[in-house]
Amino acid sequence: MSVQFRLLPCLSFLVLPLLPAATVASACGEPATAISVVQGNGPASALTGQTVTVEGILTQDSRSKGGLGGFYLQQADHQTDHNPATSEAVFVYTNRTTGKPGMRLRVTGKVKEYHGLTELVAVKSIRKCGQAALPEPVTTDLPWSMNPESLENMRVAFRHPLTVVDNYNLAKYGELALAASDQVQPTEYLSPGQQAHRLSASHRQNRVLLDDNQSVRDPRPVPWPPEGLSPSTTVRAGDQIDRLAGVLDFRFDAWRIQPANDPRFLATNPRKKPPPRLPGDSVRVMALNLGNFFNGNGQGAGFPTPRGAETSAEFREQRQRLIQSLQAPDPDILAVAELENDGYGSDSAVVGLARFLGNHWGFVSTPGNDGDDKIRTALLYRRDRITPVGSPARLADGVFRFGGRPPLAQDFRRTVGEQTVRIIVPHLKSKSCRGAVGEDRDQADGQGCYTSQRAAEARALANWPDAFSRDARSVGTLIVGDFNSYAREQPLSILSRAGFASMVHQFHPCTRANCPHYTYRYKGEKGTLDYALASTNLRPLVLQAQTWLINADEPRALGYQGISRSDQHGPWRSSDHNPVIVDLRL
Repeated sequence: MSVQFRLLPCLSFLVLPLLPAATVASACGEPATAISVVQGNGPASALTGQTVTVEGILTQDSRSKGGLGGFYLQQADHQTDHNPATSEAVFVYTNRTTGKPGMRLRVTGKVKEYHGLTELVAVKSIRKCGQAALPEPVTTDLPWSMNPESLENMRVAFRHPLTVVDNYNLAKYGELALAASDQVQPTEYLSPGQQAHRLSASHRQNRVLLDDNQSVRDPRPVPWPPEGLSPSTTVRAGDQIDRLAGVLDFRFDAWRIQPANDPRFLATNPRKKPPPRLPGDSVRVMALNLGNFFNGNGQGAGFPTPRGAETSAEFREQRQRLIQSLQAPDPDILAVAELENDGYGSDSAVVGLARFLGNHWGFVSTPGNDGDDKIRTALLYRRDRITPVGSPARLADGVFRFGGRPPLAQDFRRTVGEQTVRIIVPHLKSKSCRGAVGEDRDQADGQGCYTSQRAAEARALANWPDAFSRDARSVGTLIVGDFNSYAREQPLSILSRAGFASMVHQFHPCTRANCPHYTYRYKGEKGTLDYALASTNLRPLVLQAQTWLINADEPRALGYQGISRSDQHGPWRSSDHNPVIVDLRL
């Protein structure tokens, strides 16, 4: 959907000023301005502001209620200029009802550029000129094989299936962003810099939006998939769409396909079951950003909260999905972020989370050292399998003293074992640019805002004396949590030099062409923000490391604050991050 808020012109029979012969000719078949001349071979028409008469075939109509307020008119195939640099079609913005698809029309109106779309407005007349064969669609593909400007408003058909890379605006505008294949965040595999920045820009330029031929915000039903969006019928990023044909449109700085018929949706990125545990004894550590888990006053009221659920019903649905997400992989230790920072009393968020996980779950407590942010990190563990060893520690000074989220560290061992492992859960500064000044602003190197802040937090973590256990039985340290940084960005480089390596990337390397394990999608690019970083001595004991793709690929419309208010079976879209799961031999 392209939301356009503009008034349709009233029917007008005013006499136009004297115009050239090609313009005033009213009989079908008389000389007229070629549509390719109206379009020109540049980004804007050279005839903007002039009144012209054109003759062509109505290919697609969008004058219905909630539509785009006009129709697409294309030159007949035998009348084109055979110049691949010029488009042969134009959008006619009018509420006149004359004409249906497949009809030849003669239209007089004024040329206008509207947000990059060449169109005719102030339409004086539309004359029917009989039936005609629709122009053949031009076969195209992504990355663009030709300048899409030369196909503006024309019938096109995409040669190959396209991949859904972004479904963020599916329920808001009826849009899906498509590309030739999944697009990986460049700083997952490239060092930050101009090359990464340019590649990300190229990703955005080589997309097309599957639109819904409507100008209605929050369309209901949601137009895609054709059978309807629901908790059981989804459109996941990574899925493909085939048989895509229609009119290539340009609105609001994006190329769009207004489909002539429903395309075919292919579930090429299906939902998967949680990764099974390996046979034998092992310890499973799972990390998840909870997506702002705030429980109100802890007694079913106190909503809306500063973040997270706005009502008690929303909170119940959020909690239900998160509990399913956290229980299904059968973890022994949970490292969570974006948990409400409200202490450790009976009504606190961490106590409530442990209670709903089950009476065998406990949590690590550090009262007075959790920082002054509204959210914090936490560690929970299965008391029947895992025992905490020694006292916990928070890195609550230095860069984390004010406004930060202090990392939490704790040693654990199996209840029947002797070896210990130190688990640290951080949550570094986000990439949001709110309030960014100076070096914290986006440096156009692919890393987003607040890179210097995240780098400072990573250095503090790398130099933290409590990053390593003093227990003689310790086998090493696992730093697991949300770093808000992609794999080649500064914070991960700092921790790599300190001896910590990403276990998910060790088992599943990420390249431009293949990145099967990731935790986040942002504006159509997938990558990893959440990690399990193992110290050198711990790495030989890591049996496997992976992500579980339950959240980042799902439309936000299926989240607990989305269009569905009914109970949903399964953990899908419990947060916007995918969990990281690591199995250790301990």
